[in-house]
Amino acid sequence: MKLKHIHRYPRKIVRIIKLDGVLVFAIRVLQKFENKAKKVTHRKLKINFLAGYQDILNAKWATHPYVPAKNKVQPPFVVNWVMSPPRNGGGHQNIFRFIHYLESQGHVCRVYLYSTSDFPTIPEIYDNLSKSYHKTSATIEWLDGDMEPADIVFATGWETAYPVFNDKSGAKKFYFVQDFEPYFYPVGSEYILAENTYSMNFHGITAGGWLANKLKRDYGMSCDYYDFGTDTNMYRFENTTRRKEVFFYARPVTARRGFELGIMALQIFHEKMPDYTITLAGWDVSYYEIPFPYRNLKTLALSELSDVYNKCAAALVVSLTNMSLLPLELLAAGVIPVVTDGANNREVFNNKYIHFAHQSPDALAQELIDIVSKKDLPEYARDASQSIKELSWERSCAKLDGILRRQLNG
Repeated sequence: MKLKHIHRYPRKIVRIIKLDGVLVFAIRVLQKFENKAKKVTHRKLKINFLAGYQDILNAKWATHPYVPAKNKVQPPFVVNWVMSPPRNGGGHQNIFRFIHYLESQGHVCRVYLYSTSDFPTIPEIYDNLSKSYHKTSATIEWLDGDMEPADIVFATGWETAYPVFNDKSGAKKFYFVQDFEPYFYPVGSEYILAENTYSMNFHGITAGGWLANKLKRDYGMSCDYYDFGTDTNMYRFENTTRRKEVFFYARPVTARRGFELGIMALQIFHEKMPDYTITLAGWDVSYYEIPFPYRNLKTLALSELSDVYNKCAAALVVSLTNMSLLPLELLAAGVIPVVTDGANNREVFNNKYIHFAHQSPDALAQELIDIVSKKDLPEYARDASQSIKELSWERSCAKLDGILRRQLNG
């Protein structure tokens, strides 16, 4: 610092420099920053979960279990759904598919939003729903205190099970279970908090039979399940020629989709079948070192997927918890899916055109190679698309409606 320019600085700084020198001034500045850093370091960290801390404490399911009411209720029903704020697709897409169907059968649905970290406005929610979800006349509001009285209340994710358990409305409590959510976490507090929700004595309605079997066997939970469906109007078999691409649902931010495992399998595939284009979609993967050429389609609208699928001969679907919806969508478009083997997938849908392979890069790669090497692949793809033609989400929705009627009428 040049003393001839010292008049530019505040008087206190000028006085310190004149009396003690530049070195002392610099030391004082460093000490001040150090003290501020210490204050930040010693700030208390708050314990946070997807479920509210107090909601978890209030849900004394182990000592004061929930006992379902035995009174019979005649349809149509009033149904409260508690869910995290819907964003794009995924499990919310499925929930609103069922809400839409229940409304078509005369039931009244309400949506209560619950979150400890994500707080979009209600207009933002409605705007998002209008873009990619089934139409609904359900009211939507944040869960703040008690819900309006209803015949049925649904928990839809582990975090929502806690406020549903604490609900005092007298509604019969159900759990719409789409995956085994403890697997989303390392073994620890969140794993246990998610696992505990299966012991709250709600009646479970699960996506596919594997989940129902697991929850009955491991937790004694009463469960029904609906079968997976697919939308053959959205996913169509249109390309009857031989295809030269393979597809991978690449989503590194979702651990259960096995991104790294898939990349290793595709590297082996590319080394042996370099003429095939590898197409990645589900996330922007441009920030990852990927050891082969690929098309990065990032995230796509549902309406764009059928065109992408119709360019692909085969697809790799790594599904490490409950079965993904992708294999049936792919089959509808004539794409042969290679899926990681396990009861979690086979017990949901064991179609002969779904090729299961051991959860190792070389086994997955070899299955892809065997598929694209089929001499009759175009005919095989056509037959695969026909194999799921009778599946429909309407049948699955009707099954859920029947479960509710049976449960509320004894």
